[in-house]
Amino acid sequence: MKTIFYKADSRGYADHGWLKSSHTFSFANYYNPERMNFGVLRVINDDFVEGGMGFGRHPHRDMEIISIPLEGKLKHGDNMGSVGVVEKGDIQVMSAGTGVMHSEENGSDTEAVKFLQIWVIPNKQDVTPRYDDLNFEEKLVPNQLLQILSPNADDDGVWIHQDAWFNWGKFTEDTTVDYKFHKEGNGLYVFVLEGGAIVDAQQLDRRDSIGIWDTNNVELKFQKGTEVLLMEVPMDLPQ
Repeated sequence: MKTIFYKADSRGYADHGWLKSSHTFSFANYYNPERMNFGVLRVINDDFVEGGMGFGRHPHRDMEIISIPLEGKLKHGDNMGSVGVVEKGDIQVMSAGTGVMHSEENGSDTEAVKFLQIWVIPNKQDVTPRYDDLNFEEKLVPNQLLQILSPNADDDGVWIHQDAWFNWGKFTEDTTVDYKFHKEGNGLYVFVLEGGAIVDAQQLDRRDSIGIWDTNNVELKFQKGTEVLLMEVPMDLPQ
């Protein structure tokens, strides 16, 4: 088993006043050739956007873009006619495919919104753009992982064009989980939102993360009061 560990304060940071963002991987003005991606997991941005502000309409293509609010409201709009407002406990996904124009803005004029912006490189290019969102919080069971994303449209959670599985967990007690990988050759990226965890004898605290690969399963020890996002993704980039 191989691992790579990132402390929260080792991330790139950008402060634009209305936007404050911590970048796990190279993004915009933050460039680190040793932190470009984890397999097909290309972007994890931990964003804070002031009330009444946001990312105006801009283009993307051939990328799976996932947004998960942590506090406040996130308002989506695009040239496909899709609109939506997502909050804590929701997940939003957009396949940019052949090209899409979209905006992601604060849904409140007064309260800040905090959310994760995640990009996954797809296994298919030039797909038809699409948007979807759903609430997963009502299905959460304390001290268990809940699948919130997969490659399958008829499976639990939203779906994307990639052999990726995301799980969310909230732990009210110390809990050990034996995570079994869905696909050989995949890696697992563990991102601790709150609380702490121990993975491969490594202590993870708030906003720390660890990537694990070259194994079929891994023991995850979550501490009381922990909220965590697990992202299983292929390690080989598409040709």
